[in-house]
Amino acid sequence: MPGAQTNSSWDVLLDVSGPGADPLVSALRTAIRSGVLAQGTALPPSRKLAEDLSCSRWVVTQAYAQLVAEGYLVARTGSATRVRWSGSPDQTKPPAPAKKAPRYDLAPGLPDLRAFPRKRWVDAIREVLAVVPHTELGVPPAGGHPKLRAILAGYLRRVRGAATDDVRICAGVTDGVFMVCRALHEAGFTQIAVEEPGWTRVWRAAERAGLEVVPVAVDEEGLRVKDIPGKVRAVIVTPAHQFPSGVVLSAGRRAELLAWAREVDGLILEDDYDAEFRYDRKPIGTLQGMDPHRVVLLGSVSKTLSPALGIGWCVVPPLWRHKVQGSAPPVLDQLAMAEFIEDGGYDRHLRKTRLRYRARRDALLKALGGAKISGAAAGLHLLLHVEPGTSTRMLIRYAERRGLKLVDLDTYRSSPGEPALVLGYGNLADTAVTEAVKILRSGLRDVEVVREPGGERDVALHLDPAADEQQRR
Repeated sequence: MPGAQTNSSWDVLLDVSGPGADPLVSALRTAIRSGVLAQGTALPPSRKLAEDLSCSRWVVTQAYAQLVAEGYLVARTGSATRVRWSGSPDQTKPPAPAKKAPRYDLAPGLPDLRAFPRKRWVDAIREVLAVVPHTELGVPPAGGHPKLRAILAGYLRRVRGAATDDVRICAGVTDGVFMVCRALHEAGFTQIAVEEPGWTRVWRAAERAGLEVVPVAVDEEGLRVKDIPGKVRAVIVTPAHQFPSGVVLSAGRRAELLAWAREVDGLILEDDYDAEFRYDRKPIGTLQGMDPHRVVLLGSVSKTLSPALGIGWCVVPPLWRHKVQGSAPPVLDQLAMAEFIEDGGYDRHLRKTRLRYRARRDALLKALGGAKISGAAAGLHLLLHVEPGTSTRMLIRYAERRGLKLVDLDTYRSSPGEPALVLGYGNLADTAVTEAVKILRSGLRDVEVVREPGGERDVALHLDPAADEQQRR
């Protein structure tokens, strides 16, 4: 008989290479044991399976009879032959149990997913489908759909002070960074500077593109431009709201960074992170608007709408446009986004969520009381600085047992530093702020570092044994 074949009406791949009934017996037995053929599954009639496998009907009837005798199948007159065996599959591992979602999520990186404008997005998709020509339902055009590209170019000029008439659509900032870094690598660049601390997903994207990541420290004015090593000719920065410190790149540093790029004939990748959510004043315009020939502007709707949409943009300097290539999101989603911006829905959504985030931030600051905080003037996260000697590792473990997710600042550093937590409040329900901070405060009180002869050991002190026992149950 032929090798592995798929039965067209039954849709099961069987490896039945070799003559006689034995190969078919073995293939069916394997499919049953592995769980591909579950208990109760009806097998095709012998004549049909023989036709599909290009073998004699005798081979199939013999195979069925053998597996009936072994207890794998059951055959009844007037009914289909079915799988009888119900043992544990031995060819596949059972799926790992899903990790339980925390009750309270203070991790950074997500907007308020409850606030996604579902109805307006459905309306935009419906409006697009009603008018889009069938010719546009194919493969997305390179660089994105012309309509969204044009509308985004106007939006970025109006809202962010960008200097552009050409916007490339990508799947998000990380995707855009990868595209640009791949072009840099092909042009002979070997290294790229990144902010320290910084968004490590961006670091990994640059590394996947073949570049060596070189961390450069951030202080109260932003990236320390003078610390960029001499051989480095590219850098990734978040000038509007540095992640995770929250500082804004000062005017002096902006001028210094642009001068550096011209001096080394380099390129600046500007991640316009959290620019839409500034609470103390209007956001500063883009660095790209000051020198569109040296700066790539990157942005997305991951923090304003949802990362699930996978829509971002990349404004590339003219000399690099033909070198930066990548795929674009689905056409219908692009056109829905264009509709959402064009009719003012995106601006209205941002105004509404900006007020919601500001109120939530204020509630979080009030609940934290006199704690040492920084980076709270914008964005969807802030830094909580804890007492020197506090074990943030044990604090995070302590909180996790009580349903609270926390993230250590060291997650975004190349080496450990002063203890701090990055508290994201974007996807935290308003009603959960008080309880989340209550757990956090109890952890700060109950967890400490105990020094012992010969080294340092982390010890968690739980002051509520009854609560711990209840958590274990």
